[in-house]
Amino acid sequence: MATGAAQRQTVEVPGTAADGTSVVRRLSVSNLGKVYWPQRGTTKAAFLNYLVAIAPAMLPHLAHRPVTFKRYPDGVEGQSFFEKRCPPHKPDWLATTTLPKRGTGRWGRPIPPEERRRPRPGEREELVEHCDLADTAALVWAGNLGALELHVPMGRAPDPSTPRAVVFDLDPGAPADVITCAQVALRLREVFDRLSLTAVPKTSGGKGLQLYVPLNVEGVTYDDTSGFSQQIAQLLERVHPELVVSRQTKTERVGRVLIDWYQNTLTKTTVCVYSPRARERPTVSTPVTWDEVSDAADDGDPEALRFELDDVIARVEAQGDLFAPVARLQQELPTLA
Repeated sequence: MATGAAQRQTVEVPGTAADGTSVVRRLSVSNLGKVYWPQRGTTKAAFLNYLVAIAPAMLPHLAHRPVTFKRYPDGVEGQSFFEKRCPPHKPDWLATTTLPKRGTGRWGRPIPPEERRRPRPGEREELVEHCDLADTAALVWAGNLGALELHVPMGRAPDPSTPRAVVFDLDPGAPADVITCAQVALRLREVFDRLSLTAVPKTSGGKGLQLYVPLNVEGVTYDDTSGFSQQIAQLLERVHPELVVSRQTKTERVGRVLIDWYQNTLTKTTVCVYSPRARERPTVSTPVTWDEVSDAADDGDPEALRFELDDVIARVEAQGDLFAPVARLQQELPTLA
């Protein structure tokens, strides 16, 4: 799509109109030769091309979720900032979802236009208009802003207060690493098997792994998913105290893997599958097979669970979207004794 030959180019990118028909959007993209990942020499043009290529696999997991950008306008070695509110200079065609500000107690219900108002003097603004990256054009537009990382909650519009999955975020405390996470993941899978639950693993794109238990059913609350994940985390901590911790206390995490069940709350987001990470290398949060997790645990090679932009495109071309069950598989959350 894009090259680094010019400072600014107009490109044509597939999009979707409000009535659902396919359209072609014309986007102005800039500074395409800027190096975003210096260690690999990966440019902004290469990043945008990745987004176009990965969009068919990524969008089912990203669209209609209130997205948070982590922006690096000058690349991974420059300044960064989180952005929840959709920028005012967004294109007119970009969809948004207006939600109460997280933490106000009303988060999770879209606000219809007739209820929207400006805050009174001295009143705290409660509403946040989130970008909805629902098509390739929206994804490229965000990428042009330097949004290297995209973080999303477990819920999606029109009812983001209903979590669509339970996430088990495995975060290693040094000297534990992604291989230690793989060992813990396999033990978690044994528990899921006993509960007749399917779980789908992905790398975080950093040091850890994340396991998703798809739900995609109505009537589930974040109280349900956080309680379930907390019980599982505490069970693993009791059975494997040398490997697992369920509390965020730093001193207890040394050499062990935190099963971060706290991610299953309204106020939390997790890096979206297929999102690049702002690390030294252009690594990506990548879905993997359980065989790959098992092989990595046996071989002890962290590189076996580290994938960069080109690796991920090749994997999707060869294997399809390994994360697809998370978007469509329906499972009931069991009640634990």
